Amino acid sequence: MKTWTTSGNYKIIRVLSGWSNAFLLKNGKSTILIDTGPQFMWKTLQKRLKKLRIEHIDLLILTHSHYDHAANAHKIREKYNVRVIIHESEAKYLAAGDNIPPKGTTPLINFMVRAFTGLFSASAGYQPCEPDYTMDNNYELSNEGFNAYLMHTPGHTMGSLSLIIDNEIALVGDAMFGIFLWSILPPFASDKDQMINSWKKLLDANCKIFIPSHGTENKRSLVEKDYNKRKTAL
Repeated sequence: MKTWTTSGNYKIIRVLSGWSNAFLLKNGKSTILIDTGPQFMWKTLQKRLKKLRIEHIDLLILTHSHYDHAANAHKIREKYNVRVIIHESEAKYLAAGDNIPPKGTTPLINFMVRAFTGLFSASAGYQPCEPDYTMDNNYELSNEGFNAYLMHTPGHTMGSLSLIIDNEIALVGDAMFGIFLWSILPPFASDKDQMINSWKKLLDANCKIFIPSHGTENKRSLVEKDYNKRKTAL
């Protein structure tokens, strides 16, 4: 399990990878889980948490309500009695176990999305989970013992969130991808232009590393390059 350590000695551990990443944030006293992966990764998630001797989770942050991020939220909440937070605009989707229908960021992917929307809707439902907290723009995590905050970074979905840790590392959900060496553009976004504007918000947070939910970390230089390339089209 890959681990990053910030200057404040916070540890970020990637507990799920492959189909969708999920992360633990630890400071020696508090433990936060960021996303849960899809339902079929539940056993793997449990195995990894057990290996890390995690017996208590203080907070579950959901970067958005898509099934590959939130499908195990109900199980995590039951097992660890954890508090759940999501953006206020997506609380109703989480509470219904429903997904915001995706849109493609290119004409080809848009065509594929329209062709398979019915299949996606039928297969992507998950067990509902009522959130404990909702947020709007920013949410400070100082009460959890972290120099960190949640930032609203809409575009992939209307309520997408990113977690800024020590002003050094950002866990960005699907605001960007880490699949391609030349681009951070995800294949899906409810509002592509809004997502590109969110890249600017993330750059303004002065982080050096941006870790997405799909793929590997993006360095600041790549995020700046792709933002500068695409902002002219806004």
